Amino acid sequence: MISEAQFQHEIDLIISNAIREDVGDGDHSSLACIPSTAKGKAKLLVKDEGIIAGVEFAKKVFQYVDKEMKVETFISDGERVKYGDIVFNVNGSSQSILKAERLVLNAMQRMSAIATKTNFFVKLLEGTTTKILDTRKTTPGLRAAEKWAVKIGGGENHRFALYDMIMLKDNHIDFAGGITHAINKTKQYLTDTNRELKIIVEARDLNEVSEILAAGGVYRILLDNFNFEDTKKAVHLIGDSCLTESSGGINEKTIRRYAECGVDFISSGALTHSVYNMDLSLKAL
Repeated sequence: MISEAQFQHEIDLIISNAIREDVGDGDHSSLACIPSTAKGKAKLLVKDEGIIAGVEFAKKVFQYVDKEMKVETFISDGERVKYGDIVFNVNGSSQSILKAERLVLNAMQRMSAIATKTNFFVKLLEGTTTKILDTRKTTPGLRAAEKWAVKIGGGENHRFALYDMIMLKDNHIDFAGGITHAINKTKQYLTDTNRELKIIVEARDLNEVSEILAAGGVYRILLDNFNFEDTKKAVHLIGDSCLTESSGGINEKTIRRYAECGVDFISSGALTHSVYNMDLSLKAL
């Protein structure tokens, strides 16, 4: 994964670009009818239930818009909320509160939905040693915030992007001329470029698992669209040679059975690409 400093830089970029997109040359609705000297207070109201996420993100937004704004937090990221809960109050310039409002709500509604769904899958895995992973199937431009929400919900982050881990999937393997060629070329590339990147290789069947093991030097084998029996066989075959990951159409009805096959990780794009926003509102006090 990328460093914490780089991750925070990605968050800063999301905020600056979102404010640029939303505010442009000014919030003329507020500028037209609210004095620049007016002070106000608003509350973040929950109108749903689930796991709240994005509180710390919201604080960053308020600080970016106006360093004089103050946030009083009552409920922190990762806590379960219900209808009627107040997550925080924000005090400061009325114009500034309104300028930040939409970004705060858009981000927190989506992040809370992702955290809630992730936590649901985490609960399904309780009692096993398997961890749930996100994927790169994120909203363009919002990846850092969405992956942050997965962590808040109790999940783990997969690679952040194309540059922080090598993942040889079916197309890479086919274009490279096969698994062994792809792995050997990759190891040589890492040597030639003096890079230290972990290698994950996708397997489509047990024969490919054996070929990956024979090539060696792999951090994790991704068992893509394996059935339960073949997953068990693959885990036994791999042993302690490297870590294992299952993926491919795994849902709430099947995730537990895949975990019981003994895989280390299960990855699911649904954590980020198939969620319904939590209903939140920012109300003036």
